[in-house]
Order: sequence, then C-alpha cells, then structure tokens
Amino acid sequence: MNDIEISQNAEMLPIQEIAQQAGFNEKTVEPYGRYKAKIDIFAEDEEAAQLGKLVLVTSINPTPAGEGKSTVTVGLGDALNEMTGSAMVALREPSQGPVMGMKGGATGGGYSQVVPMDEINLHFTGDMHALTAANNTLAALIDNHIQQGNQLNIDPRTIVWRRCLDINDRALRNIVIGMGGRFSGVPREDHFDITVASELMAILCLAESLTDLKKRINRILIAKNYAGEPIFVRDLKVGGAITALLKDALKPNLVQTLGHTPALIHGGPFANIAHGCNSVLATKTALKHADYTITEAGFGADLGAEKFLDIKTPVLGKEPDAIVIVATVRALKYNGGAKLADLQNEDLVALEKGFVNLQRHIKNMQRYQVPVVISINHFTSDTDQEIAELKQLVEQTGVQAVVTDAWAKGGAGCKELAQAVITATDTNSDVTMQPLYDVAAPIQDKVKAIVQKMYGGAEVQYSATALKKIKECEQNGWDKLPICMAKTQYSFTDDPKQLGAPTGFTMHVNDINIRLGAGFLVVLTGKVLTMPGLPKQPAALNIDVNDKGEITGLF
Repeated sequence: MNDIEISQNAEMLPIQEIAQQAGFNEKTVEPYGRYKAKIDIFAEDEEAAQLGKLVLVTSINPTPAGEGKSTVTVGLGDALNEMTGSAMVALREPSQGPVMGMKGGATGGGYSQVVPMDEINLHFTGDMHALTAANNTLAALIDNHIQQGNQLNIDPRTIVWRRCLDINDRALRNIVIGMGGRFSGVPREDHFDITVASELMAILCLAESLTDLKKRINRILIAKNYAGEPIFVRDLKVGGAITALLKDALKPNLVQTLGHTPALIHGGPFANIAHGCNSVLATKTALKHADYTITEAGFGADLGAEKFLDIKTPVLGKEPDAIVIVATVRALKYNGGAKLADLQNEDLVALEKGFVNLQRHIKNMQRYQVPVVISINHFTSDTDQEIAELKQLVEQTGVQAVVTDAWAKGGAGCKELAQAVITATDTNSDVTMQPLYDVAAPIQDKVKAIVQKMYGGAEVQYSATALKKIKECEQNGWDKLPICMAKTQYSFTDDPKQLGAPTGFTMHVNDINIRLGAGFLVVLTGKVLTMPGLPKQPAALNIDVNDKGEITGLF
C-alpha cells in the first residue's frame, strides 16, 4: 500500500483520548471533528515545573524527492513513546505548494505518519487560510489608506508588504495592481510570496503569547513615507484587526501518529526561504506535557537546524538535548556525483565521495556542543554493502550511526535509534549550547560567520541593493537581529548544482528583507525565490477524490 492507503486504513483513536493521554485538561481541547483538535493555550495551566527533553531531527542536503526526515521524526516519536510512555511529536503544517507541486503529502510516510493524512495535507484546521487572509487584509488596508487620502504620506514605490498565496504560482511573482481608473486604487507594482514565506507565518511561529503576537504584528515594517521615514503596522492602527484574524490560528493543532503518539502540528515556514521550524508555542506545549519532544527543522542542517538553533532556540528558551541527522545512501550518492536516474544502483564510489556532505553536517552540529546521532534512513534500493560502508564511515567520525526503517516498520524500525537518543540526552554535560555568531555583531560579520562556519565558503559578495539595506538597518538600529539565510536547499553554496561539500566559494547576496515583526533579517542569496513555481508534472495531476469522498493520489 502507498502512504495514503496506509493512512486511510488505520484505526485512529478519538482525539479526546489522545489529548487525555498527553495530559491536556479537557477545557483546553477544542475538537475539529473526530480526529483533530486545537489546544487552547489561553486556558492552559501555569508553566510546568520542569520541561521535558528536546530532540531536534535534521538532515543532510536532500535530493529533490526528500529523504524522509519527517518519517524518521514520527517513527522516533512512536518508538520513544512506546519505550518511555511519554513522548510527543512537534511538526510543521504542510503547505499546499509542495502538496500540489513536487513532493505530494508532507506528513511522514509508510507506517510512520501523522493522521488523518489527507486532512492535514489539505485544509487541516484552516491555519494557512487564516494566515493568507490576514496577510492580504493588511495589504488591502495599506492600498485603501493610500486611496482614501494617504494621511501617512506613504510612498507607494516603497511598500515592502507583499500579498501571498499558499500555492506555487509563478505568474504572481511580479504584478501591477490598481488598474482601471481612479476608483480602482493607485496603480503600482506589487508581488506575491507563498504563504509559508510571509512574515506573518514567521511571527505566528515565534510568538510566545497572544500579547506578543499583537506586539510583533504592530512592529511590522510596511513602507516609507515621502520623507524616507519608516511606516509600521502600528501607524495604520490595524494591528488589532490582523491579530483578531490569527487568534485561533495561534492555538497549536493536536493529532496523532499511526502509533497513537500525540502530535502537535503548527506553523509551516519553509527553511530555504524562511526559518523552517514549527511554532514556539507548539514545541513548548509538548515540552510541558511529555518527557521527550521530537521536532524537526526543514531541509538540511545548514538551513533548518541552523535557524532552529540561532533563531528559534533563544525565543524557546530551551536548547536541544540531542540532534539527529537523517542521512540516506541515495542522497549521499547524489552528492557524490551519481545521477538521479541511477540512485537505485549500488555505487560505493559515489557513496564514499558524497560522504563529505554528511561529514560537514556532523561537524557543523557538533559546533553547537549538542550530542549528535546519525539515522541512516533505509530505502529498499540500499544494498547491504552500501549500508555497511556508510555506517563505518560515520563511526570513524566518532558519532553513533543507527539504521532505521521507519517507513516499513513504524516505531519498531526506530527502537535502536530511540535508545541511542535516550543515551545521548542522558549525557551529563555542563556545556552550554554555543550560537554560531554574536547577534549584536554587524550584519556582514554575521552573514560571513554563517557562510564560513556553516557552509564552508570564503567570501560574501553583496549587490548594491543589499548594501543599501544594510546601511538602512544600521541607521535605524535594526542591525542587531539574527540572520535568516534564504538559499537553495540542495547545496552548501547558492548554486544547487554544487553538491558534496565545496569550499572556498563566494556567496552572492542579492537583497535583504527586513522582518522586524519576526525579529530577523532575511538574506536572499543566489536565485532563491519566495514564490516557487509548479513543476512540469505537478503532484496535483495524481490527486483525485472518489464517489465516497475519499482522496487518492497523495503520497
């Protein structure tokens, strides 16, 4: 059976039972049908006396098909829950972009899934729709303010707030609005981002409370006036209205895995163009209710994990107790020069050559002074020789490597990994996690630290636009913020074709997006796009619904 058939044949428990298992008070559980619920964090009791242990799951640079990081995360959660009786998974919400685009479903796979898979992958509890509506409401209010007299003297040419849509739609990247005469608005150039790249998504995921959400929304930079002075949401006096649209979306969503482990799924920023982590509120809620919380960060450790550790961790106030790096034989062969069409074939030479990619990720994560474990995610095409070779290569670095088979065996395929994680998190250490850079350092120093320490590069080249943005940040005191790098997920460089572990390269910075509400600066490199496009054969071609209302084709 494929993923969706496995999901639809599963016996799910009523969500109230899952909530009770996780220790949620009945008054905090707001059911959305039989198998989904929101957790009313406003009705939650006071802070827990002690937070549980936090396990971060990340990966090497992936192939275009992905390497099963979410699948391993779910399988590890099931294994830990079975072994300890108290574990919870904290994941991101799928975006409609990849669901209809390249990857299909994004809820794990095989017998390591969160369910109901089809509902989570599509409308779920409406969070993505709420974010899209809130984002575009703000855009409409900005244009209406200009149309109705423009008391703030907003210069339409300086508006940085973009509209958004949660689907890959390249035709909306660059548009002109306000056409049709004086009653249809002021004509200007505008742009669309995908919803998961919007600043509101980042704000939702980093907000610590409803009050914090409103404060962050009010400090969003939207434009400048004709005198060159910044204009914020608070100047429009619409922060309360935008917050009202996100009040329910701020509440984490509770579902379950196929193994009936409680799972909080909340927020879904992409890691290649945003900060790639689920919400602080969902992660902290899980930490309050479980001895072990297993969460993931998007794409490779150079993107999602770095942003988790340098952007999310300071807000969360809890460092990971262990980091799991997911590696696959096929992705390492791909990084070693093997073609996508040949990844099913045994190739020890390409495997050994591509191992440098994993080797750098190991070194990068060890830099943070957090214990590291490697999960070799098993695929049916992997040969015994390839698995043995990879395991030996990893163990030569002094790090434990465990073969996992989460897709085929669920939690049972991750028991050895779970034991390794328990051992790693029990390591008594007085060492505090070390951030990659000093957040108070100059912008260019922080970017260079990421490029040199995390990517292996040498220099950074800035466009005139980027240098102008850096000067603007320095003049306004916005330069003491963490950096969110936007770059390709397939390479340490800004060129997706440069695989393996290149060194000595130059990173090209094209622009910097100032995200004062989110509390970071987005540094755009190479040809990365904040509104992706659909592939020639989008996953939507395979999705259908039968006469019984059952969805097919999600994988």
